[in-house]
Amino acid sequence: MRFPGRDVLFGAIFATLLVTAPVALIPLFLAARQLHLLDSYAGLIVPAIFNAFGIFLLRRFYLGLPRELEEAAIVDGCGYWRVYWHVVLPLSRPILSALAVFFFLANWNAFVWPLVATNNPDLTVAHLGIAAFQSQYTSNWNYILAAATVAALPMLLLFFTFQRQIVESIKTSGLK
Repeated sequence: MRFPGRDVLFGAIFATLLVTAPVALIPLFLAARQLHLLDSYAGLIVPAIFNAFGIFLLRRFYLGLPRELEEAAIVDGCGYWRVYWHVVLPLSRPILSALAVFFFLANWNAFVWPLVATNNPDLTVAHLGIAAFQSQYTSNWNYILAAATVAALPMLLLFFTFQRQIVESIKTSGLK
C-alpha cells in the first residue's frame, strides 16, 4: 500500500531490529504480566509473533512483485482485498512458508524468554529441559546429547518438508 509516511513507518519498524533481546526483555516481561500471559502457552507464543524481521522480509518480497499484476486485477474490477486474496497471496506462498519456518525455528530455539516467562514445569520447552541435565559441578552428557538430538529432529523434518519453498522464497526475493 502506498500512503504518506510509509517509509518513515518502515524505518521506525526496521530500527527495532537494532534493539537486542536483553534490552527488550524487561519491558516485554512487564507487558506480559499486565496482560496475564505469564505461565501460559499464550505467553510463550504471542510475544514472539511480533517481529520486525517478518515485516522486512515480506516488504522486500512484495516490492519485487510486478505492479502490472495488481493493476490488471483492478482493471478487471477487483477491489483492494480481492486483489490481495486472489493475486498477491497465492504468489506469496513461498515467502510465507519460509517465514513460518524461520519463526518456528527461532521460537523452538528460544531459551531466555521461556526461562523468564514460565515457572510451570508443564510449559518447559526443550532447551530448558536440556539445561536441567546440567548442574554446577556435574553434567550428564549422555542425556544432554540424546536430548539435543531429539530436539533437533523436528527442525530437520520441518526443513526437509519445506526445503523447496524456502529455496524458492530466497531465490525470488532477490529479484527485482
